[in-house]
Parts: sequence; C-alpha cells; structure tokens
Amino acid sequence: MSGDKIFMDYTSSLGPIDPQIYNGKIWVPALGYLDRVERMIQKSLDGDLSEAELVILQNQDLALLSQYEQAKNLTITLLKKWLVEYKFKDWIMHETNPEKQGQPVTLDEKQARAEEIATLLSNNKIWHSHGRMIGIGTLTEIVRLRIEDFSTQVELRRKISAYNSLITDYIAKNKNEFFLHSRCYFWHPAEQPR
Repeated sequence: MSGDKIFMDYTSSLGPIDPQIYNGKIWVPALGYLDRVERMIQKSLDGDLSEAELVILQNQDLALLSQYEQAKNLTITLLKKWLVEYKFKDWIMHETNPEKQGQPVTLDEKQARAEEIATLLSNNKIWHSHGRMIGIGTLTEIVRLRIEDFSTQVELRRKISAYNSLITDYIAKNKNEFFLHSRCYFWHPAEQPR
C-alpha cells in the first residue's frame, strides 16, 4: 500500500493486515491472540466463560497483549499514512461516486477512504487468516481499490513473471524468511544492505 500504484493480474494476490509477532519460537498472527482474548472477555461478561477459559485468560501476558495491540495499531496507522501519501496522491477528482463525480477530492476524503480500507483489511473476522490471499476481483469489487490489471499485457506479464521466479528462487536458495529488494539494494536479515 506504500506504492503509487498496485499492479496485479489474475494470478496475483495481497494478504490482509495482520502483524506477525515473534513469540521466541515462531512468527504468530497478533490479531488471532487479540481476537481470542476479546472473545473470552465477552464470554466472561455474558457469564458464559468456562473454567478452562478462565485459566487461559488468567495466564495471558498483559505486556505481550499490549505489544500485539501496538503492532496492530502501528500497522493500521502506516497503511492509512501510505495510502494517503502514495496511492491516493494522484486522486484529484471523484470518478466513481455519481453524487461527487467531477468534484475535487479533499484531504479529509482521502483520509476517510484510507481509514475505511485499513479497517476492512485488518478485520480478520472477514479474512479469517493472515495466509488468506485476496485476489484482484475482491480488491476492486469489495475493497474498492484501484488496481492496474496487467492480465492482457503479455510482455509485461512475461517480465514480471521472470522477475518473480528469480526472486523466489533466490529466497528459497538462501532460506530467507524476510527479503527486501529496493532500487538501491537487496536485503535479508543475514546480511547488510548493499
């Protein structure tokens, strides 16, 4: 969401927002923990909490739960900032809303739209899993994001596919969990930027 444009074809996908937190052993979805605790608190308020759930709830590390909430809030804050600053930077006039068509887009409208998208993409009650991939159809029809669809652009698809294969092979060969490629360098945790 920090790009000026999002390029996808029919095989592309984005994931929902769900910050992953390292628990000392593995990376875990923060929202899953927060949702589970929220459900147990609601069950407690409804007088429906089992003894087993009470024990689980009592054993929660409040500092860790706070870290999960902070990660969630940071993720949403960054998404909103990036959408307004980059993705919406060229959104000058309303194009799709019949009531506002042709009228200038205000900063408040960009911020409200970014909030709407961030709320939707961070709602794992809709997506159910961080691993759930969201395709171009869902992004354009439900999330209502403008996507640059290159499905019919044969040469661009070929180049993107070749780049994807190269990067995927590099990541697999080096057993990287994280990898970043910018204009300036390749980076993964085992090496310094170059």
